[in-house]
Amino acid sequence: MPPSRLAVGRGGVPRLLLLLVLGCAGGAYRPVVIIHGLFDSPSDFRHLRAFINESHPGTEVTVLDLFDRGASLRPLWLQVEGFRRALAPIMANAADGVHLLGYSQGGLISRALLATTPDHNVRSFISLAAPQMGQYGDTAYLQWLFPRHMKSNLYRLCYTPLGQGVSICNYWNDPHHRDLYLNSSDFLAPLNDERMHPNASEWKRNLLRIQNLVLIGGPDDGVITPWQSSLFGFYDANETVRDMEEQEVFVRDTFGLRTLLLRGALGGCAVPGVAHTAWHSLRPIFERCIRPWLT
Repeated sequence: MPPSRLAVGRGGVPRLLLLLVLGCAGGAYRPVVIIHGLFDSPSDFRHLRAFINESHPGTEVTVLDLFDRGASLRPLWLQVEGFRRALAPIMANAADGVHLLGYSQGGLISRALLATTPDHNVRSFISLAAPQMGQYGDTAYLQWLFPRHMKSNLYRLCYTPLGQGVSICNYWNDPHHRDLYLNSSDFLAPLNDERMHPNASEWKRNLLRIQNLVLIGGPDDGVITPWQSSLFGFYDANETVRDMEEQEVFVRDTFGLRTLLLRGALGGCAVPGVAHTAWHSLRPIFERCIRPWLT
């Protein structure tokens, strides 16, 4: 079946996202591995696990039990290494590959894991409400974590060695202090190849081993700021949201995003009316945005 195109104007869903409806491949379903987000634990994904088991009986579903709750504040490269060790035996036992779903902060961890794992066999990578282009906003999480810092001055902490020891600072992307971000971000800037590093070509090649990249988010998320970061959109210096295809990382194809689009491997859903903590608990979201990719 040919892909259908989602098309909206500036500040909304990136015009180039595709939604492929895939047919059942037959035989056993591939294992699904889930990496949770900030302050989450495996128990938070009981609904999603049930949805998968009901629609695809017999599917092996694993929510990796690492860096739960407060431990999710640990530096992201540390978490990437831990999740890689946990994922390795699951992939080794899945000759036909696995599907990887990363929720919220876990979506960034998942992308970094794929980029730095040369022999992974992930078929569909589903990024569920994840700040793929970073975070810049005074959300409830931020106010709880950093009560003395508003978004306008959090860079003073995040862009220091001390701040880079906290996960949220690893993807804090202040559009008003671009140079500090590029020079100080130990995680997102190199992951996006916005700062030169010797592993860039290898990381891009590794990420492109996936067959599908699925981006899911929506305007009523309430946590991911701007919400279009879930779809690789982000603010410019005037805090105007620029869609994915206007981002330098897309135009220059720094880590493979444009390549994925051109080969028809980029899919997505933008759904209004969904709060951040509800993405993995709503059956309609599963049926529309996740289930078609778990074949």
